[in-house]
Amino acid sequence: MTEDPFEGLRTGLEDPARRRRLLQLLTGGALALAPVGNANAFFWGSSTKKLAEGKSISTLDGKVWVNRSRADENTRIRAGDVVRTGADSEVVFAVGADAFLLRADSELEISGSEFFIDSLRILAGSLLSVFARRKPQQRLVMHATTATIGIRGTGVYVESEPDRTYVCTCYGQIELASNANPDDNEVITSKSHDEPRYIGRSASGSSRIREAPVINHNNSELKLLEAIVGREVPPGFGKRPYLK
Repeated sequence: MTEDPFEGLRTGLEDPARRRRLLQLLTGGALALAPVGNANAFFWGSSTKKLAEGKSISTLDGKVWVNRSRADENTRIRAGDVVRTGADSEVVFAVGADAFLLRADSELEISGSEFFIDSLRILAGSLLSVFARRKPQQRLVMHATTATIGIRGTGVYVESEPDRTYVCTCYGQIELASNANPDDNEVITSKSHDEPRYIGRSASGSSRIREAPVINHNNSELKLLEAIVGREVPPGFGKRPYLK
């Protein structure tokens, strides 16, 4: 029977065990017996190489589909593709100068031209992204279930649920707006996870946008994503040790 990439698609919270497994994959299993704290410290101080020319996928764990076909580490990902992950699966990949960690039970539509992205749509699940700096006329737009996010160059983490969207501006600046009321909006500037937000389908008080905690992503993952596209996190980033 052909596997259905849509079967079981759901949102969910990230757990420490999955982050640990990602770290083990990235370090070739060297951390299999290390405590989680040591694993994070090891990775934070380690080096990750830029993806080789002609490669899109850095690591793949579990079941991943690109345009309904099962992906492997040789699969190319371009603008125009749809990437999906199954239960207990995730993929780290780059498209041009932008890099992504798509977590389990997630679906991402990528739009643009070849390896230059101009919009993203996260239909379900969780996505950590880092983006190359863009010119003012080249703003990238990310669409989630209840929010629209304008991006020029930043790191951002999004969880897209049926009735709300979680957005953490890890660093850089975004323009955040409610899909239900575009006039309900906010410009957020962050140096290190400063202003996370929930955007609900319904208003709470006068706005659909409200403050949120930092959840389900960390600085090691952001450093990894910048490294596979040949960059580093911004100077001064990573002042919150519990996120390393």
